[in-house]
Amino acid sequence: MIGFTPPRRHLFATALLCSSAIIPFTATMAQAQDEQPKARVMDEIIVTSTRRETSVSDVPYNITAVSGSAIERAQIFDDAELLRSIPGVGVIDRGARNSGTLNQVRIRGLNVDGSGLGDYAVSSVASVSTYLNETPIFGNFLLRDLERVEVLRGPQGTLYGSGSLGGTIRYMTRKPVLGETSGMVSSSLSSVKNSESIGYSLDGVLNLPLGEDAALRIVGSYGDYPGITDYVNVYDLDANGIPVAPNGVLDPAASYSAVEDADTVDQWMGRATLLWEPSDTVDLTLMHIRQSDDVGGRRQNTFNQDGFGNAYGEGENGSIQLEPSTRDINSTSLEVNVDLGFATLTSSTSHYDHTGDSTSENTGFYAQAGFLGFYYNYPRPMASAVRSYADEAIVQEIRLVSNVGETFDYVVGGFYRKQQIESTQESYLLGFKQWWDTLLPGLSGLVTGDKDFDYRRVENFEEVAAFGEVTYHATDTLDLTVGARYFDNKSENDTFIDLPLYAGVFTPTNASFETSEDDILFKGNVSWRYNDDAMIYATVSEGYRRGGSNAVPLTGTFAEDPGWQVYTADSVVNYEIGTKGSKNGLTYDVSAFYIDWTDPQLNTATTNWGFFAVQNGSKARTLGVEASLDGYFGDSWHYNLGYAYVDAELSDDFFAPNNSVTPVAVDGARLPGAPEHMLNWALDYSAPLNDQWDFFARVDGSYQSETRNGVGVSPTFNVPLEGFSLWNATTSVTRGNFTGSLWVKNIFDEAGVTGVFTEAYMGTSPSEGYFGNANKELISLPRTIGLTGSYGF
Repeated sequence: MIGFTPPRRHLFATALLCSSAIIPFTATMAQAQDEQPKARVMDEIIVTSTRRETSVSDVPYNITAVSGSAIERAQIFDDAELLRSIPGVGVIDRGARNSGTLNQVRIRGLNVDGSGLGDYAVSSVASVSTYLNETPIFGNFLLRDLERVEVLRGPQGTLYGSGSLGGTIRYMTRKPVLGETSGMVSSSLSSVKNSESIGYSLDGVLNLPLGEDAALRIVGSYGDYPGITDYVNVYDLDANGIPVAPNGVLDPAASYSAVEDADTVDQWMGRATLLWEPSDTVDLTLMHIRQSDDVGGRRQNTFNQDGFGNAYGEGENGSIQLEPSTRDINSTSLEVNVDLGFATLTSSTSHYDHTGDSTSENTGFYAQAGFLGFYYNYPRPMASAVRSYADEAIVQEIRLVSNVGETFDYVVGGFYRKQQIESTQESYLLGFKQWWDTLLPGLSGLVTGDKDFDYRRVENFEEVAAFGEVTYHATDTLDLTVGARYFDNKSENDTFIDLPLYAGVFTPTNASFETSEDDILFKGNVSWRYNDDAMIYATVSEGYRRGGSNAVPLTGTFAEDPGWQVYTADSVVNYEIGTKGSKNGLTYDVSAFYIDWTDPQLNTATTNWGFFAVQNGSKARTLGVEASLDGYFGDSWHYNLGYAYVDAELSDDFFAPNNSVTPVAVDGARLPGAPEHMLNWALDYSAPLNDQWDFFARVDGSYQSETRNGVGVSPTFNVPLEGFSLWNATTSVTRGNFTGSLWVKNIFDEAGVTGVFTEAYMGTSPSEGYFGNANKELISLPRTIGLTGSYGF
């Protein structure tokens, strides 16, 4: 949500909003002293994480569920804010740019990748799997018209087709309602600090009955948000996209302009769901969703100075070129459920196609790359990396879930996925050919053009798995569950690399390699309900992430060490014990975990020629505690608290495949992006104002302690990131079908940095003609004030 409000107006609106929450709080507390109302009982959220409809309190492991109505009442608009409200879930907040390129969610600290990743697609699978209903896909879709979001901690491979290490997040959309014509329209206006304009969004939902046994639900969303980041030293370009040379091509002078609010965001999403229930025992759900994002630049600040000695200010980026990104995602799925009497047979078939591209400033990288400095040392250097990715898959899952029995229950399923992933990078030294031909006209044929790097990776994965669980009800209060998963994966990787700048110097190289792997994973769980409202549970579960090939050439100009050719699957053993229950209006969940991680995968680049690659380490481990409380004070006040302690570190030295002497990272290094302490809280108040109007107010927030930006020994990447807290507030009034809301995000305007490109990695170099500065901090959304009005019918 992006727009403009002067700072004083921000503070005034924030104070007004906070006062609106405090006033009813003091009044209610005074009333409570006199009346002492009984505590309200929590409304249970029904989830399907166990493949059956089950209350959250009856699931014998650590799960958090957030209802769609709660997301809407709190005016939560993006994943970063949502996931911060869930104990123990971390997220690297990159804003809208490249938001679908890389899944940067971390659960229980299971991650070794640096927090600055995200400009390009990586080969390894994320440590946390994400689902849209029954489709395993990472799409970072807009949070619109959801039934609920389920966050499952720990490996889930014995219940779900897609494997995972740290956990699974399921985004469950609302299904059509039979026999009902209904809908909702909503509109928001918003203003963000540092922006010069107002942002707006429009949303709509329409539910239409199609006879007695079918219904259609259509959801649409559009958002247009002006930027908040000023690119203050961007080259002026000529008609060919080359920096203007005001004093001639050979003179070092350049012409610069400032582009205000460059990181504009234009998003739209459409979803159509058809439900058909031809009989009491059969239902079919067909859904298609499409989302498109068009983003003008980074929501990332540059620190320190440019090459002229001018300090960068708040909301300013030092890139000498704009850095837009686009993406489109389409997903179609068909889910069929058949009640067989003794069990339910479910088939889920889906196809998705996800593509995106972006332009990144790379001049700052060359400026700090030592020996590469000569490579681009020409007047007005402009290194531009144009990257793209494509991810397409067909997924089929089928499972049989027994009815609840007196002695045994079971879930058994099969999973198939055929996936193709493509990633490209074309890098340009814009203006280099023009300068070379002017300086050395007799050697103009030696330089082929401005393209200096050409890379393409195409990976084909085929995955087959069988999974299942059996639960033995030993007594009315004691359950024992065992599960297993067998998988068989095949991978083929083809890569192409060329350095085409100088004619005849390098020969383009193709490389191809195939790998396969199979294994069996196990799970055991015991739960004891020691009274009607509480249970103790313990779990030992194995998880894995598939391996593959980097497909590097072993001979010729671009030869790499054979150790880079293949990376293996990494795996975890998760040990967990916990208790959950409810008493006197309070719901609680406390768990402790210990995870052994073998062969952790690190996304990096090869030593010689910089192929994008994955390498394995030796061992890591995480341990910690997660706790949550949820309850009411009387009938009007609702609160929830969450806390997580995570101690995540390498438990052995980490070596590159071609160097077993000097470690990349050392035993005991803290894993990046994993705060040791995380805290989240929310307090809301709801009550009627009079016979016609209802009132709602909420204050919520999150805190995370210091993190590391990387795991390696090099200070170029492994720097500390300060802890921070974010506060939000919402107040709403409702009359009949209309609701109006005033909300503030990031009340105290915290930077909330979750990743950096350090100056040692991407900086400035005036001695070589580069006067910009490419370092940057990945910041949270600055203080934002908005108004939302919605009408249901």
